Amino acid sequence: MTSARALGLPRYAVFAAVLSAAGLPIYIHAPKFYVDNYGVSLGALATVLFLLRLIDVIQDPFFGWLSEAGRKYRPSLVALGGIVMAISMWGLFAVTPPIDAIWWFALTLAGLFSGFSLLTISFYAQGVLKADMMGDGHVRLATWRETGALIGVCVASVAPVALAFSGAPFVAYAGLFSALTLMALWLMRNEWRSEATAPSTPMGDILRDATARRLLLIALLNAAPVAVTSTLFLFFVESRLDAPGMEGPLLLLFFLAAALSAPAWGRLAERYGPKPMLLAGMMLAIATFGFALTLGTGDTALFAVICVASGATLGADLTLLPAIFARHMAKIAPNAGNGFGLWSFVSKFTLAIAAITLLPILEVNGFQAGMTNTPDALMTLTLLYAGLPCILKLFALTLLSVTRLTEK
Repeated sequence: MTSARALGLPRYAVFAAVLSAAGLPIYIHAPKFYVDNYGVSLGALATVLFLLRLIDVIQDPFFGWLSEAGRKYRPSLVALGGIVMAISMWGLFAVTPPIDAIWWFALTLAGLFSGFSLLTISFYAQGVLKADMMGDGHVRLATWRETGALIGVCVASVAPVALAFSGAPFVAYAGLFSALTLMALWLMRNEWRSEATAPSTPMGDILRDATARRLLLIALLNAAPVAVTSTLFLFFVESRLDAPGMEGPLLLLFFLAAALSAPAWGRLAERYGPKPMLLAGMMLAIATFGFALTLGTGDTALFAVICVASGATLGADLTLLPAIFARHMAKIAPNAGNGFGLWSFVSKFTLAIAAITLLPILEVNGFQAGMTNTPDALMTLTLLYAGLPCILKLFALTLLSVTRLTEK
């Protein structure tokens, strides 16, 4: 077997790490940063996040088309996306809003999400071509890519805490992110060219494929619990567990468990198949979320155990489901740009739905971040954080179990 280094897989891991630092952690850090520093309301932030995701209804499929139709220009497109993403991150965290804070939040996140979308779609589409050149190497590539992504999430999740010594942790975080983005672009500079000559596959053809539609729906349902817990994690630790200051260590524990588990899930999938292993991960996730429903004030140690278990299930989700989808795209849409345009939209739309629904529900039920809350408000937080993911995950598991996949 050709070594991972010879195949350039470490470069994919580094690039994925940078991308992930601009994805999920933004939903963890940015809302609370703007609440704490600029007094923006949760409702206003939720509205902005939802409206930005509505833009993706058009933008992500368009970027999918652009990445596929302009494949020979993909190196330039990727460079542009990376620069826009780095500048936007700097503006979001390192620049005092020169206009009303909510509008600056919207403007910088729009640039950040646009660059992130273009890079993600191009990156995953290129991964389909790369895996085929490796000889059905979708699981192997996904293992490297998603392990790198999870390491990136680990670092990004705790970076503001780790950089507290600088006196301006979010400024340092934004600067470090920008530098790493440029490094990742340089490392991947020769990976975007391909000898593939397969014709472009229209998005309509992908949506007419029954298995592709089913996988996209599974992705939507399976990503929703992550969106819910990511949106509410800091509030749950601070208010439900009454453990302010523990957010950083617990986040690190969660994502570290995911990163360490990803290679194991990949090896198990290569031996037993991606679908059985993904189903096993989903069942573990449901059990974990169910246990989280029982937690209350002072249960920080028990929640740490939940972070390890739920982190391990995230490793399965992020490694195996994209590999299954990529393998199917290799059969019906080898260039995969349009396919991953749809995939990107589905993945991010769950975060928008979580923001526009969960934060206002908390406000309506009297929840206030950083304040003493009523038992009813805390119960609402618990049911949203742990109960809703159980239901969503159960739907995803049921749908996957009845989906027929050709895994070889």
